Amino acid sequence: MEKVKMFSFLKNGAIEYLQSSLLNKCDFFIHSFCTRRGGVSQKNYASLNVSFGEGDEDSNVLQNWGRIAAAFTIPVEQFLVVNQVHEDGIFVVKPYGGYFSSRTELDYDAIVTDRADLAICVKTADCVPVFIVDRVKKVIAAVHAGWRGTALGISAKVVRLLLDNYGSSPQDILAAIGPSIGACCYEVDSSVANAFRNQKGHDKFLFAGKKADKWTLNLAEANQRQLLGCGVSEENIDLCDLCTACNQDLFFSHRGSGGMAGRQINFIMIEGQTPCLVLKGENDYSIQ
Repeated sequence: MEKVKMFSFLKNGAIEYLQSSLLNKCDFFIHSFCTRRGGVSQKNYASLNVSFGEGDEDSNVLQNWGRIAAAFTIPVEQFLVVNQVHEDGIFVVKPYGGYFSSRTELDYDAIVTDRADLAICVKTADCVPVFIVDRVKKVIAAVHAGWRGTALGISAKVVRLLLDNYGSSPQDILAAIGPSIGACCYEVDSSVANAFRNQKGHDKFLFAGKKADKWTLNLAEANQRQLLGCGVSEENIDLCDLCTACNQDLFFSHRGSGGMAGRQINFIMIEGQTPCLVLKGENDYSIQ
């Protein structure tokens, strides 16, 4: 077992993934930050690409989802992926009943639920995957934080939703920030940098670049600062320091590949049983 800070590399069949030892202290859910390894896709999408919209063959993507489902013993229809539109919308899934009738209703970048047996997912290829957990109220969240969502404060917004809607206390909240592009590889222009200048502690994650009007941005640290600003203690935050662009043998990287990359999946699921079926629209797939 290889260790990277507080994250462990594991393998389930052919599927290679990471887990946070901090989150593993809780026993009511399972989670995984998957790598790109263990699938059937080829070339730029090799090998565990889970996205239908990047140019890979649909048959390969379906096989990859089947491998993930088999590895974690979760039926493929119990994985929920939202459309990820690079904003700050949060989809709250209630504990019972159907929760959507068509994919056009799923333009969000975060999912929050206390429903059991539903694997809430975010797809990434440089953006930051963040899992947020209330270990007492037993509520989980999966966050897709690109630069736009991070600039809009999406991680802080999720924590505030837990506090307001579920009665969570900051001291009960745990968070794991998974692999994403690091400041070592993420150069942005002034328009992106300006979107972060009003955020508290921006000097900890936004730095002047070597070229004029260029900046380096640490998205993972920016999201950690949002969590800290909401009262989550640093000891309750697990941050992975693996850069997706530096480690393209392990992860898909949109920037590192010049835009030709698949997507890896990150999911978290409360274990148990929900006494009703998911409502699905005609010809609709919850994993697309």
